[in-house]
Amino acid sequence: MISTEQPRYPTNCVERFLEYVKIDTQSCEDSDTFPSTMCQLDLLRRLQDELLQIGLQDVVLDDHGYVFATVPTTSNKPGVPVIGFLAHVDTSPEMSGAEVKAVIHRNYDGGDLVLPDDPSVVISVAENPLLSEQAGNDIITASGTTLLGADNKAGVAEIMGAVEYLVNHPEIAHGPIRIGFTPDEEVGNGTQYFDVERFGAYCAYTMDGETLGELQIEAFSADAITVTFHGINTHPGFAKGKMINAIKVAAEFITRLPKEDMSPESTEGYQGFVHPYMVDAAVDKTSVKLLVRDFATAQLEVMEKMVTQLAAEAIAVYPGSRMEVEVQQSYRNMKEVLDHHQDVVDNAVEAYRRAGLEPKVEPIRGGTDGSRLSFMGLPTPNIFAGEHNFHSRFEWISTHDMHKSVEVIVELCRVWEELTPE
Repeated sequence: MISTEQPRYPTNCVERFLEYVKIDTQSCEDSDTFPSTMCQLDLLRRLQDELLQIGLQDVVLDDHGYVFATVPTTSNKPGVPVIGFLAHVDTSPEMSGAEVKAVIHRNYDGGDLVLPDDPSVVISVAENPLLSEQAGNDIITASGTTLLGADNKAGVAEIMGAVEYLVNHPEIAHGPIRIGFTPDEEVGNGTQYFDVERFGAYCAYTMDGETLGELQIEAFSADAITVTFHGINTHPGFAKGKMINAIKVAAEFITRLPKEDMSPESTEGYQGFVHPYMVDAAVDKTSVKLLVRDFATAQLEVMEKMVTQLAAEAIAVYPGSRMEVEVQQSYRNMKEVLDHHQDVVDNAVEAYRRAGLEPKVEPIRGGTDGSRLSFMGLPTPNIFAGEHNFHSRFEWISTHDMHKSVEVIVELCRVWEELTPE
C-alpha cells in the first residue's frame, strides 16, 4: 500500500498537467517539417509564457521549437555544476491526443477502472498490478477515446511545478538549473536540433520514466532496417510465368523471422529483438521496416546480418525477385557514456533516498532522448514521471507519484549543491 502523505514540496503540478493534456500535441512520423506538427508549438508557447510569469528572465523559444530557460543559482558556493531537466511535449502518433478529457478517480478504491466515454475500455488490476498499490491515492486517466498524454506532459508539469517551487523558495540552496522542453521525441527526432553547447549544462535528467522509484541509466542500442523486395507486376489474368509478387516475397521473409526468441513477444529484461512494424506493399515493390534492439551494441550487427540472410533466403524461393537492405543508426545505449560519469548517477540515487524512495535501477526496453544526448556530450539518465500504459487509451498516472517526482527534482538540485566542495 502506497502512503498518501501530503507532498513535501507542494506544487500545482497536477493542475498544470490537467491543462496541458487538453492541448493536442501529437507528432507525425511522415512529416517533413520540424516540429513535425505545428500544434506542438501551442504548448511550447504556453510554457514559454508560464516560465516568464514565474519570473525567469532568459526564456527562449527557438526556431526549431525548443524552449530553454534557467533557474538562477541560490548558492554561495562557486563552481556548483549546471544541471538540466528535460521533457518532451509531443504525444504518440499511435493514438489520438485531440480533445483529451482527463478523469480524476479520487481516493482510488483499488478496483478496476471503467472509462466513462467507452465502458469497454477497462484498466484492470489483473493486467496492471501496480495499480493495486495506489489505493487511497488519486488516479488520472483519459475518458476512454484518446490517450491521456502523461507521456510526457506529466514530466513537463513536474518540471514546471519544481521550477516554480524553487523560485518561490530561494532559501533552498542550489546551483544553476537549465530547463528544456522539446518536440518530436515520439517520432525519434527530439534531439535533431538540440544545441548541447547552448544548453550549457554539465548533465541533465529526462523526466520520462514510468514506475515510482525507477531510475534508468541504460537503454537499448537501436538501428532501423528497411528491406525492399522487387518483383514484376503484370495483368493477373495473363501473369503465368511472368508475375513475381513482391508481397509474397515479403511474406516469405516475415515468416522466417524469429518467433520463439528475438521477437518483442518473446523477450524481456536484457534480451534484444528484431521487430517488423510497417509494410508498404505492392506487387512490384514491397518494403518491410524493422526495429533492431539490443543492450549490447555489437549484437546489432549480428542481428542485421541475420535479417539480410533471411531476406536472401526469401528471394531464393521466388527466382527473379531481388532485394535491397538499408540500415540506419537510431541511438546507442547511454550506459556506455554514463559509466564515465558516476557522479551523475550517484547524485540521482541520493536524491531518491532523500525523497524516501529506494531507487530501482532498471534498463529501458525502448529509447529516450537521453540516449542520444549522452552521446552528444550531455550525460542524461531518465527519472520516473509516473506514467503508465503510454501510447494507449489505457494510460494512467497517480497524483502521488507526480508529487514524488517533483520531490526528486528538488532534492537532486540540493544534492548537487551540497556535494560541491567549498
